[in-house]
Amino acid sequence: MGVSEILAYALGIISVASALLVVFSKNPIHSVLYLIITFFSIAGQYVLLNAQFLFIVQIIVYSGAIMVLFLFVLMLLNLNKDTEPQKSNLFKFISIITACSLFISMIAMVKGVGNLNLPSEPDSQIGLVKNLGMVLFSKYVIPFELSSVLFISGMVGAVMIGKKETHDIN
Repeated sequence: MGVSEILAYALGIISVASALLVVFSKNPIHSVLYLIITFFSIAGQYVLLNAQFLFIVQIIVYSGAIMVLFLFVLMLLNLNKDTEPQKSNLFKFISIITACSLFISMIAMVKGVGNLNLPSEPDSQIGLVKNLGMVLFSKYVIPFELSSVLFISGMVGAVMIGKKETHDIN
């Protein structure tokens, strides 16, 4: 067993353990911190898979921006047991159905894994940012630019909805 395999197993164990701690932790701040550990260990897995772009996105977007947002929301909500509303049985029933459907889809996915046609020789250049940029700005330039226009229109819409209206009395 090589160093990369040992590192992959260690990162996998850290990912699963911290993900379980996210679910079973009683303190929401601790859950968010365990989720950050999970995201960093998943980013380490991306490095081992030679997917540098996914590594960068995982660190910047998930471990950085999303987790800071979660922490701010948790701090602003100030969750206390006294003020927490009681959940009805309908939400519990819906969550059980959702969990069962997720479990069934995971079983179907695992059973279908044997049918994959993997290449015999892995390409070591497939996850590099340079190759992604070449494909993105040559073959997929129009969808890339259209998505940027969509994001800008979404930001403008959010600003317009959140803008406080002032009425001048003249």
